[in-house]
Amino acid sequence: KMVDPTLAEMGKNLNEAMKMLEDNQRKVEEENEKKYARKDIPGPLQGSGQDMVSILQLVQNLMHGEEEEETSQSYRLQNVGEQGHMALLGHSLAAYISVLDRERLRKLTTRILSDTTLWLCRLFRYENGSAYYHEDDREGLLKICRLVIHTRYEDYTLEGFNVLYTKQPVIYISSAARTGLGQALCNQLGLPLSCMCRVPCNTMFGSQHQMDVALLDRLIKDDVEFGKLPLLLVANAGTPGAGHTDKLGRLKELCEQYKMWLHVEGVNLATLALGYVSSSVLAATKCDSMTLTLGSWLGLPAVPAVTLYRHEDPSLSLAAGLTSSQPVEKLRALPLWLSLQYLGHNGIVERIKHASQLSQRLLENLKNLDFIKTSVEDELSSPVVVFKFFQEYSNRDQTSHAAQASTIQRPIINNEGHIYDTFNQWLGEQLAQLVPASGVDVVELEDEGTCVRFSPLMTSAVLGTEMQDIDQLVDCLKMKIPVLTSTLQLREEFEQEVRRTVGLLYIEDLGWPGLGVVRYNYHSDGKNDDKQEKELEKINTELLKKLNELESDLAFSLGPEFGGQKNCVYIGMVTEDLDVSELVETIAATGREIEENSRLLENMTEVVRKGIQEAQLQLEKANEERLLEEGLLRQIPVVGSVLNWFSPFQASPKGRTFNLTAGSLESTESMYVSKAQGTGSTPPPTPTSSLAKQRLPGQKAFKRSLRSSDGFSETSSISHCDDLDKLDQRPPNLSPGQEQGPVEMEREEEQKEVAQAKTDTEDIHSDKSPPDCTKVEDQASQR
Repeated sequence: KMVDPTLAEMGKNLNEAMKMLEDNQRKVEEENEKKYARKDIPGPLQGSGQDMVSILQLVQNLMHGEEEEETSQSYRLQNVGEQGHMALLGHSLAAYISVLDRERLRKLTTRILSDTTLWLCRLFRYENGSAYYHEDDREGLLKICRLVIHTRYEDYTLEGFNVLYTKQPVIYISSAARTGLGQALCNQLGLPLSCMCRVPCNTMFGSQHQMDVALLDRLIKDDVEFGKLPLLLVANAGTPGAGHTDKLGRLKELCEQYKMWLHVEGVNLATLALGYVSSSVLAATKCDSMTLTLGSWLGLPAVPAVTLYRHEDPSLSLAAGLTSSQPVEKLRALPLWLSLQYLGHNGIVERIKHASQLSQRLLENLKNLDFIKTSVEDELSSPVVVFKFFQEYSNRDQTSHAAQASTIQRPIINNEGHIYDTFNQWLGEQLAQLVPASGVDVVELEDEGTCVRFSPLMTSAVLGTEMQDIDQLVDCLKMKIPVLTSTLQLREEFEQEVRRTVGLLYIEDLGWPGLGVVRYNYHSDGKNDDKQEKELEKINTELLKKLNELESDLAFSLGPEFGGQKNCVYIGMVTEDLDVSELVETIAATGREIEENSRLLENMTEVVRKGIQEAQLQLEKANEERLLEEGLLRQIPVVGSVLNWFSPFQASPKGRTFNLTAGSLESTESMYVSKAQGTGSTPPPTPTSSLAKQRLPGQKAFKRSLRSSDGFSETSSISHCDDLDKLDQRPPNLSPGQEQGPVEMEREEEQKEVAQAKTDTEDIHSDKSPPDCTKVEDQASQR
């Protein structure tokens, strides 16, 4: 068959454009770098125009330029495959098809719309349904609300809001729904917030993320008694946070009882395409409408979301905006129409099945890990896995550890809950950074607190997640768990050590994921607050610098960029071999050293200032004495020169020198006499901290020496640490029969060498002088 040349050229241009934009290993020429150096600043439109290559190059620089400047690795937002190219081609085709004549456009759009709707209804088991395609995933629910209002209020088209005023409508939404969904619906529908009723979740029985059906029944009865009209219920097949599904079967019965509309949304609706579907999700096929987000499920860029619904009156659907008489608006389904054909039924099912297998693989591995609590709705098939780090304390019942795969229980102590939230926030960020292909993120749940969430249906198709990524994620988690447990156990010990140490102040910051926060207390000595604050900042900044210069595995910092305490040292995660007492002692000693140096500098500055003032006064006094001694005539320019020539005046220069060591002012007469400046007294030694804890070769700071394993060598049964201890305990005076150590032997050898050198020198001098005299006498006698 012949292919339209325009369509062939369009596909070719799209492929070339995508290749150019996806080429992350490009080499930008110097001219282009200069040309787009100021790409963030809007410029004037060029009059001559540019070719397609230059425009695509500009788009490429705007897409990847900033990211390549910040990081050396190129980063792509989405893994765009061939199916993604089909979706992008659909947008280009939609623009081209829109220029066809009206009759051809109507036939083509009707075929595209009917095909896509039929495929989706069969794929997700939704019989006799219609479809509405929309860009915003909330827009479908908004149109459904308008449809229900037109259906329940017959005079709404004529009287408008007056009908709503007489009998106020009520929309029921779960407390676990998306944030801001209810307010967005009220704003778009022009309804007051009192028309939105949030239904709490279960508190006693069932999942804590499912809507409380009994409480919903009471709320509906109360609204009916007050003359309100129950209009619509929004249920979840996979809550945005934990991925749990409401009891859709009971909710459907309740909606039929009160003639309400049931709308379902959530990520678990994707599993309707699989062969095995849980009964809780399968009940969604009986609902009145559902919203599907196929773009994230299948990894399709720029495809619309779809809302499937059942309604018999097409006029009301047209009034609500669910259908349109404009053929151009029906072209929204074209990218999805092309992508579904490219993937096929098997390809779509395979992608959703792969995402479910990824979550099941992770869940099986998490069951074997200690200190990891999971929160899943169904352990056999749960598309969303939520887990967190949680450690049981020794004073608690350890038998509860066997039920760790059940729902997560909120910690009893408030501070403990905040600490766990902080640690899990750090854990989620670390896992997302180490394994970016996994797509894990951090989620805040009402009862469990901060958790790590893995939702492959929303991320795997986009990021290209594979089984090896899950294995890598589990390996990284195994590496982080000992660090979390060690840090959590040593936090209390660190706090106690700091509180017992003079000069240190423990700062309680529950939002810091690490060992703790400490501040060196500066002794003000009556200084004002501003000066004391500056000195405190100076000392703690220098303390942080000194600690980072030590060879240790600890991370010292100034804390988070926002919300942290000022003038503090933040200590990060630690391992189990940390010596907390040595760490605290080092911090205190280093802080005292810095403070003493600072005080010494301040005192020296004050002494120098007073010395300069005293020197100025003495020099002025000496100058006056010199004038009186020379006389008045010598001060006259001409007369003074003649007088000095006839009778020179001998005056020794009198100056002053300041001795920094002694802190005193001295005269320079002795210096001019001896032509050299005196050395003065020996300066005092600089105060240093006593950080002297002997470490083994290669051992880093703040590490406990494990004598049971590392202290013994292969050739000796005595460790190196024991040798050092014995060397320190050896008495200084040894008897002649006792064995001498290496230090005493070296000292004796040095003394022998010095004595021998002196003897050799004396022998040389004594041997040289007599032979010279004898030779002179012999020569004289021979003459």
